[in-house]
Amino acid sequence: MNILLLGIGNVLWADEGFGVRVIERLQKYYRFPDNVKVIDGGTQGVYLVEHVQAADVLVVFDAVDYGLPPATLKRIANDDVPNFLGARKMSLHQTGFQEVLAMAQMLGQYPEHLLLVGVQPEELDDYGGSLRPSVKAQIQPAIDMALCYLQSFGISAEKTDTAGDLTDPVLNMQRYEQERPAADEACRIGDERILQSGVFAVRPPQATGQSSLQVDVDYRGKY
Repeated sequence: MNILLLGIGNVLWADEGFGVRVIERLQKYYRFPDNVKVIDGGTQGVYLVEHVQAADVLVVFDAVDYGLPPATLKRIANDDVPNFLGARKMSLHQTGFQEVLAMAQMLGQYPEHLLLVGVQPEELDDYGGSLRPSVKAQIQPAIDMALCYLQSFGISAEKTDTAGDLTDPVLNMQRYEQERPAADEACRIGDERILQSGVFAVRPPQATGQSSLQVDVDYRGKY
């Protein structure tokens, strides 16, 4: 059987990067048989369809809004997976992965077994931020949950103490955290090149009691 371990998410938005960080640890410290692929899917969306089509068993790691307390880990299997990815969308990548599953099914090549291992995020609105400690602590439990699932298909992994090479070294979480600019040097609510371009007009809270800045988007083709 062809096994695919796939992490999806956006590491630039704090806990949204959970799935990618799980894959990072798997690539560093676990060795699998040749029929197991470990892929950082990031936010690639429909570009992942060929990988999904080739998988008999697909395990997806992601940050999912289950409506549960922050850092809660929950597994969903088979037909329920697309429903959970679409019920409470946190970002465009989840919509994109729903489309991947739908395309694979439409083309007649869909995983026979599907597992989603998701964590309830604590913080998303932190541009350039890393996982919150409570969510980071769920990386290993998520891996253990997936490895237990794979045992039912006769798949076992060898854990090593020496870190192996990442597919993309730029995504190393330790480097990502150490090289983050201070808050007074870099905007943490988005890309300031866009926010300051004139496309967004930021107005102070109104007298109506708004608790946060109101942002108006001017769609005049400026980006």
